[in-house]
Amino acid sequence: MERRAGIGSGTGEAGTAINRPARLYATVNRLTVRAAAPRGANNVDRLSCRLHVHPLPPIPFKPAMTAFLLIWSPKKWPWPELPDIAKRVAAGEAVTDAWGCGFARGILPGDRVFLHRVAQEPKGIFGSGYVTRAPYEVPDASTKRGYRLCIDFVYDWLVDAHRAPVIPRDQLRVHPFSVRTWDAQSSGTIIKPIAEGALEKRWAELTGKRKPPALPAPGSQA
Repeated sequence: MERRAGIGSGTGEAGTAINRPARLYATVNRLTVRAAAPRGANNVDRLSCRLHVHPLPPIPFKPAMTAFLLIWSPKKWPWPELPDIAKRVAAGEAVTDAWGCGFARGILPGDRVFLHRVAQEPKGIFGSGYVTRAPYEVPDASTKRGYRLCIDFVYDWLVDAHRAPVIPRDQLRVHPFSVRTWDAQSSGTIIKPIAEGALEKRWAELTGKRKPPALPAPGSQA
């Protein structure tokens, strides 16, 4: 199971702006590594991604090219901040996060991501977003390769999956959703085009149609 990157409270030390690739037209707050906890702790080697709302004029994202699945297991990585984050996203804030993506290096800025709760009921898809930074290496001594691959993304929809997902797991057992394995043990798996199209259509029916979130232009300070 791929570890999710922890998310900060949005308060405390100031974030550091980092310019992403120019075609993103976006500035995303820098990730800061928290002090390592004892091995076996739930928060070991987790990252802190500062939640932030950018007040500057929006720059549109390019249309998504491909969709990927991000896995969350509440048994392994508790997410107590989720209810508050979901409220911020519902209020229209451009909330950013970071997530492990397994061995996937082909994820590109602008690609689509869907969050899937596994291992514990209620299972199902509960969030979506757009990639803002391609996979990058984060040191992690607990892995054989010595690092994890992570991506940055911005949410466009998120609900509190402790209560209920948007699309329950059982609804993904029918065609065309059934053409892929939703119970992946690692994040970063690609969603097959036939399932992706049906998923986007159903997602829009349940959550409404929205323009992709936007972040400020490169070099702008939040």
